[in-house]
Amino acid sequence: MREITFDIETANLIPVMSRQEYHRLDISIVGIHDSETGEYTSYSQEEFPKLWPILEKADVLIGYNSDSFDIPILNNYYPGDLTKVRSLDLLSEVYKTLGRRLRLQNLAEATLGHGKSADGLKAVEWWQQGLHDKVREYCLQDVKVTREIYDYALKHGKLKYKDLRTVRDMKIDTSHWLIESDPHAFTHTLGL
Repeated sequence: MREITFDIETANLIPVMSRQEYHRLDISIVGIHDSETGEYTSYSQEEFPKLWPILEKADVLIGYNSDSFDIPILNNYYPGDLTKVRSLDLLSEVYKTLGRRLRLQNLAEATLGHGKSADGLKAVEWWQQGLHDKVREYCLQDVKVTREIYDYALKHGKLKYKDLRTVRDMKIDTSHWLIESDPHAFTHTLGL
């Protein structure tokens, strides 16, 4: 099963924004991990034509807040419809268990012992300052953390989070994560 773990960074901010306004955000970088190759790669807007075939061949797209943020924004650039590709949003899985949202940083520090290298606001600032390689590094670190969270949950059936000062376990039902799609069900939106 080919799993693409991914994250996007935006080149701009909009102080107060609804989902209907995501089209106003510009993508600076998309970072991915491809389970088929084991490689981490990143793509700027000019490089998206190289990204689309990889996403088209994915059995599942894995992200954090990806169904609500990353996929809708990336869909503004994609010639098909990424919502037709199976996805696993780890934030949604956390919400199903806890009934509340957690920041990736909180989850990573408690579960993995390390977190993200910065935050999305800093990445926008770096991009606007022309520090594009720094944004690529940051984005790929987010992808790596997301992938490690995913792998940890699969292996242990739980994740950890910090609740005030106490680290707590939360059981995560991963039973549906590795179920392969029907090979006859065509979920891709572009020609292969």
